[in-house]
Amino acid sequence: MHIGQLIAKQSSPFVSLEFFPPKDEGTLADFYQVVEKLQSLSPLFVSVTYGAGGTNQDNTLKVTAKLASMGLNIMAHLTCVGSSNERIAKFLQDLLSVGVDNVLALRGDAPKDKEMPPSKFKYASDLIAFIRQEESQMGIGCACYPTPHPESLTYEIDRKYAHHKLILADFAITQLFFDVREYLALVSDLKKMGINKPIIPGIITLQSFGALKRILSLSGANIPGKLYLSLEEANEKGGAAAVREAGIRFAAEQIRRLLDNDAPGVHLYTLNRADICLELMDRVGLKS
Repeated sequence: MHIGQLIAKQSSPFVSLEFFPPKDEGTLADFYQVVEKLQSLSPLFVSVTYGAGGTNQDNTLKVTAKLASMGLNIMAHLTCVGSSNERIAKFLQDLLSVGVDNVLALRGDAPKDKEMPPSKFKYASDLIAFIRQEESQMGIGCACYPTPHPESLTYEIDRKYAHHKLILADFAITQLFFDVREYLALVSDLKKMGINKPIIPGIITLQSFGALKRILSLSGANIPGKLYLSLEEANEKGGAAAVREAGIRFAAEQIRRLLDNDAPGVHLYTLNRADICLELMDRVGLKS
């Protein structure tokens, strides 16, 4: 079933999960054990990531098919940068052949180590429009940013892009963020622009201070100064274990505030870590 339809049927907040397929096939057994543990959360759906420029396409398809066979409702990530009509059309057909009819349509980032061929797909909205035309039976999600995408010059420009995507897509998942007010402002701004489709907040839990720095570098997300200083202090006093505890405590409070302000649910960026996600959801008391 399309995820947008599943969300519409929910009478209470839900949890969804994001996984990334391991590059080393030798670790797939461990990966599937993580997925099995997190099935206890009864996620409304799970998403499977996709490499930049389609570099992990075959692996994504294999993992997607396996997770679908485990009874999970799957949404496969699909990036379009540097892709051709034919390549994207084939991937959509491959997904449908294994029973997956939901995609998260993303522009994606070109790999830094190679030049990408010319492509008609400049923006994620180009991909969404193509999917609607090519495989109208697919459910489609998109991404949006509580604070502007690093390439957007202003909030206004970024909101216009989000609005355009959500006119075409069924729902959105946000980039990770650490200030609930940013999410609430995004939802409010889009409602003023006539968008009432679900916008699911993306939540991440921190494993170490080094991981935090990498996340901020890769995502371009903002972090409140008070939170950063508290995590830095935790790291100095107790290392990764103390940062992990502080991160779970902060994420639990973040989720409570989001749900109190009518977020439809939360999407956990699991980092393929069952222990942290299970502990976080236990503290929040949230299952789909």
